Amino acid sequence: MSSVSQPNEHDNGLEAAVDQAIAVCDGDPRAAVRALIIANNLLESEIAELRNAVSHAYTRGRFRTYTG
Repeated sequence: MSSVSQPNEHDNGLEAAVDQAIAVCDGDPRAAVRALIIANNLLESEIAELRNAVSHAYTRGRFRTYTG
């Protein structure tokens, strides 16, 4: 099995991002996965905080956003 991935038209830069994440972690794929899991957990925590900060009236649809 080759460790070199082949790009395709559906890639959208995913393979390059994978390669970059591994390179940032000095070529250690386990360290790259660990770092990405930590980053994902931090983002999920931020989403939870933002959800709590959103007005309940806004989320129930009482207020409409101005679309211009």
